[in-house]
Amino acid sequence: MKNEIITAMKERRSIRKFKAEMPPKEQIEQIVEAGLYAANARGKQATITVAITNKALRDKLAKVNCKIGGWDEGFDPFYGAPVILVVLADKSWPIRVYDGSLVMGNMLLVAHSLGLGSIWIHRAKEEFELPEYKQLLKELGVEGEWEGIGHCAVGYIDGEPPKPAERKPGRVFWAE
Repeated sequence: MKNEIITAMKERRSIRKFKAEMPPKEQIEQIVEAGLYAANARGKQATITVAITNKALRDKLAKVNCKIGGWDEGFDPFYGAPVILVVLADKSWPIRVYDGSLVMGNMLLVAHSLGLGSIWIHRAKEEFELPEYKQLLKELGVEGEWEGIGHCAVGYIDGEPPKPAERKPGRVFWAE
C-alpha cells in the first residue's frame, strides 16, 4: 500500500536554485497553514510565521543572512527563492526549537507536495536578535519576545532536483 506522506518524505530535497517567479499566494497560504498544524508541546502553539513576499525586504534579509553566515557580499543564502517563511518561537517556551522545527518540517513537505522547491536556511536566530528585525515584528503587530528558528525558502525549482543520498545503515535498533 502506497502512502503519499511517506512518498513525499522520500522525494523531497533541499533546493539550491530557484526561479524568480512568485508562486501563487494560495500555495504560500497552504504551506503556512501546514505549519500551523504542526505537532507542538502541550498544544501551546508557541510559534509564528512571518511570510515575506516583498522582494525588497527579502533581499535585505538575504544580505543580513549572508553577512551573519560569513559569505562574500553578493551571495544569496536563499538561492534565489522569492518566498521566505520565517519561523519564530516564543522565547519563554523551553521547547521552542523543537516546536519550531516541526513547523519547518511540515512546511517543507507541503511545499514539495504542491510542486514547489524549498530549503531550510539557518541564522534566523541571529537576525531576529538585531534591533531592526525586532522593530519589523513590532511593525507587523507582533508582541512579545521571539527567537528565530529558521527560514523556509520557497519557490519554483530551476533545474532538476538533486537525487537522494543513500540512507546510512545501522540507524534503527529494535527492542521487541
